[in-house]
Amino acid sequence: MSAEDAERALLAERVLAEQEERRRLGELLHDGPVQHLAAITQIVDAALATLRSGEHDQAAEMLSRGVVLARDASRELRTLCDDLEPKALREVGFSAAVGALGRRYASRHDVVIDLDVEHGDALGENAQTALFQILREAIDQAVRRGAPTKITVSVREVAGGGAELVVSDDGPPERRSAVLEALAERASTLNARFSSEVRYPRGSTIRVELPPSAAQR
Repeated sequence: MSAEDAERALLAERVLAEQEERRRLGELLHDGPVQHLAAITQIVDAALATLRSGEHDQAAEMLSRGVVLARDASRELRTLCDDLEPKALREVGFSAAVGALGRRYASRHDVVIDLDVEHGDALGENAQTALFQILREAIDQAVRRGAPTKITVSVREVAGGGAELVVSDDGPPERRSAVLEALAERASTLNARFSSEVRYPRGSTIRVELPPSAAQR
């Protein structure tokens, strides 16, 4: 493959990764804040009609429910903003950003998330960005496809100066090829080697092995 062909292939991979990220954000917005806003609109409409009929106490109860939903929508939007990269990594660093991400998923989905990611702080900016996106998507897909009780995430140095990301869970095995292909595409932007393993009846593991050149980019 010529240098020009390699550059085109890398650009195509990055475009696909960006498209997958847009899809993920679109789903999160639709399933969370958009649904809350639609419900708030219905509640406010009903409360206005109730006010016009003179039932002030009932209208107040409706508006109180609307306030709760509005706060939920605001919290979810803040969480989405916090998850956007590279802002989180620049502000608090890799291990702290992953820790905050893990705590959010643990509290929302009643799952134990075990992290060993301090080595990620020593990686280059591009490597941190790609690994953060991969592990975030892996965690998100694990809780979406079932009810894992534990998710383990590690980033460790390997011989020669490379690095390895491992994400394991004890939920239903990941059998969706589209999910694995999307994760592999992200890994390919760093010339990293991606592999996955399923364990029946429960359990999945993904590995991303970065060469030394990619780990320091």
